[in-house]
Amino acid sequence: MPIISMFYGIIIRLYLIDNKHHNLPHIHARYAEFEASIRIEDGEILSGNLSRKQLRLVQAWIELHRDELMADWELAVNGETPYKIAPL
Repeated sequence: MPIISMFYGIIIRLYLIDNKHHNLPHIHARYAEFEASIRIEDGEILSGNLSRKQLRLVQAWIELHRDELMADWELAVNGETPYKIAPL
């Protein structure tokens, strides 16, 4: 589960070959004791929980880096290591 970005105490990961978990392109965001799977397409939470402030930061980051995230998702689904993405 490589870390692809970190900002404001939030850790963003993409799990390798994780298309069976939610079957949608998504990331995993962790902040303190909170963790959520968040859909890349629209920034909606698929499972878990993040505080409102951190969720908004992650959603803004997704909006800025959606194309890179989709490219990384394809790499991860194929078992390849995704690239790092610039923080917010």
